[in-house]
Amino acid sequence: MKRFIMAAWCVTACVMLALAAGCGTKPEPPPAPKIELNVSAALGLREALLDIQKEYEQKNPNIKIVYNLAAAGVLQAQIERGVPADVFISAAAKQMDELQKKDLLMAATRRDLVGNKLVLVVPRDAGLNLASFRDLAEKKVTRFGLGTPETMPAGQYGVEVLKHVGVWDKVKDKAVLAKDVRQILAYVETKNVDAGIVFSTVAALSDKVRVVAEAPPGSHQPIVFPGAVLKGAKNPKAAEAFLSYLSGPDAAKSFQKYGFNVINTQK
Repeated sequence: MKRFIMAAWCVTACVMLALAAGCGTKPEPPPAPKIELNVSAALGLREALLDIQKEYEQKNPNIKIVYNLAAAGVLQAQIERGVPADVFISAAAKQMDELQKKDLLMAATRRDLVGNKLVLVVPRDAGLNLASFRDLAEKKVTRFGLGTPETMPAGQYGVEVLKHVGVWDKVKDKAVLAKDVRQILAYVETKNVDAGIVFSTVAALSDKVRVVAEAPPGSHQPIVFPGAVLKGAKNPKAAEAFLSYLSGPDAAKSFQKYGFNVINTQK
């Protein structure tokens, strides 16, 4: 009987100690709610932005970045129609300027992130021996790839270059218009066109094309990729934080990895 009483007492004591210990511990706080950040960005930034996404989400586990990648003019039209977006990154100032005129940006957040170059590419084994943008006017060139100027910054810059070198009127009927830079690259890779005008960073992604010319200095407006938080952002604070990260040294490494010129990196 004594053994039974002692055993029961021990069990009771252990239970009481366990309860006391439990009462002394603080419950773990619930995890921070997941924030989905919608970023509409120029397609030419794709590889760099995907690298940055991995790094940023690792450092900020409560953030989920969702990209909408397309030609800047297409993204501008979507934003004007009310398609949800927290951050907009263009491949030219033009689209950003137009959104700012319509009061759709948080203007104070706008900043230039990176720069780029415009180049003329041909299939790697092409035998046309092109050496300049002016050579597109030669009879041996029947078709070349160009971004739709109204919606695609690379196309806008391309027209400026061709006008600058004095051949636009001679070559405009040869232009095969594309919706984005990746489509132009594909046209050149598959030899559906004799040449194409793309950003240097896009040309570097393919081993099936080669660069034969770089746009002459002063032949087009400076190529900049500006970013800004949109007034309709659902998560403006998170959007500003991400945009600041894009201007910082960690993101700069990713941009430089893919050949972009970093502008005004913040420390």
